[in-house]
Amino acid sequence: MMPLVATPLDSAAIGDLASVLAAAGLPVSDLAEPDRMFFRFDDGALAGFGGIEGDGPDRLLRSLIVAANRRGEGLGRVMLDLLEARARKLGVIRFHLLTNTAVRFFAANGYAAADRAKAPAPIAASREFTALCPASAAYRVKAI
Repeated sequence: MMPLVATPLDSAAIGDLASVLAAAGLPVSDLAEPDRMFFRFDDGALAGFGGIEGDGPDRLLRSLIVAANRRGEGLGRVMLDLLEARARKLGVIRFHLLTNTAVRFFAANGYAAADRAKAPAPIAASREFTALCPASAAYRVKAI
């Protein structure tokens, strides 16, 4: 098996990400906005996508999704590790996320439950927090 590689998506490839996210019922309306970088994870075949939003020491982990035909192979954890390593290189100290469907996955990978009302201002002001994810979404944080 080839190692998993993260390739940054250019604006032309955002449509591929949007298709996969939309099929999973995840937000797509803000993918092309500034301060977002998304990656395609590949090991000879599409493994999934994920992204980083914002700037500064606190950023959002966005749109981490394993391709439907690759689920159950342990790729989610590898993709998450690659995104966290990329974020650390960018000076990120904490990753924040909202999820409706992957609470157990993120908890198993060190993301602790947090009070949404106490999110740092740049995180709380993001479209992810203000409009795209319902108030019922679980808010998780991890020092990376």
